[in-house]
Amino acid sequence: MSAPGRVVIEADGGARGNPGPAGYGAVVRAGSGDVLVERSEALGITTNNVAEYRGLIAGLQAAVDLGAAEADVRMDSKLVVEQMSGRWQIKNAGLRPLAAEAASLVARFDRVSFTWVPRERNTHADALANAAMDAAAGIAPVATAEPAAASAPRSWEPRPLEGATRMLLVRHGETAFTSQGRYSGRGDIPLSTVGEAQATAAGVLVAARAPDAVAVVTSPLDRCRSTAAAIAAELGGGVPIRVDDDLVECDFGEWEGLTFAEVRARWAVELDAWLADPSVAPPGGESFTAVATRARRATTALLAAYPSSAVVVVSHVSPIKLILQDALAGGPGFLHRLYLDPAGVSTMDRWPDGGVAVRTVNDTSHLR
Repeated sequence: MSAPGRVVIEADGGARGNPGPAGYGAVVRAGSGDVLVERSEALGITTNNVAEYRGLIAGLQAAVDLGAAEADVRMDSKLVVEQMSGRWQIKNAGLRPLAAEAASLVARFDRVSFTWVPRERNTHADALANAAMDAAAGIAPVATAEPAAASAPRSWEPRPLEGATRMLLVRHGETAFTSQGRYSGRGDIPLSTVGEAQATAAGVLVAARAPDAVAVVTSPLDRCRSTAAAIAAELGGGVPIRVDDDLVECDFGEWEGLTFAEVRARWAVELDAWLADPSVAPPGGESFTAVATRARRATTALLAAYPSSAVVVVSHVSPIKLILQDALAGGPGFLHRLYLDPAGVSTMDRWPDGGVAVRTVNDTSHLR
């Protein structure tokens, strides 16, 4: 699909209780009115305004992913529209980082306009947001929606691989922090001796599964770059290694290098909030919502760069989980239910029409 020149973004968010179980919905339409993308997400416990901003950010990011040059944003939140238009001050300190994130996305377009519309003219995004709020309240599951084309191909029949991009998602090998159960985010800790052996074993598996892989794309951190080098060596033939900063691990801020028990002892309230709401960041760190934005951007770039090819992606627990969450249309509990071992390999195929086939998740057969 060619990039649309101009799109319309409809976004909404809400919370039942304010703060309460919250969620957002966002719809991106072509100039013709056809739906190009739907996105929604349950946010755990937060406020109406936070959810509204999250809906705006999701809609803007979806339009960026589509390559749109211009966007007309329509929301029934007077506060968000007026603040993003620069007519109202942002007095709530908690909203300023969200407004800044939205503004950084706005800067990627040639033109963006903001228009307030009554709720009855924002029914599609409102319905998505309400379904997400239901999920946050435990009433019904909700998945973070992919582009509209992604939900179109539905069949029990196997699809031919022609035109698909095969992604082999590899978590880096073990480090000292891994074996000790410590939060390991942006700290550039190297592979342990065990981790080096795991990386080589992962390379043997990858070479057997995808001998025709055309590239190894990796997080910039040493533990991933070393794993990527071991995999590329097993693939042979001068397979290039490329670094993508969007594949870096979540920034755990003040929790870096600590165990779960140590964090619980010092930040019990903050830890509970973080576990309940992907938009909440550790003190001085990064939220999973922000990591999800990066992970989607990385996936979009991989699809564009490696059509009809196999590519190896070496990253960390959080980005890989979020890539798989999107691929499997997982709900808000997905992150806390999926386990990824060091040097575990997951494989999925993505087609240009949005079709997805997840072949394996956390394969560790090469490590036994």
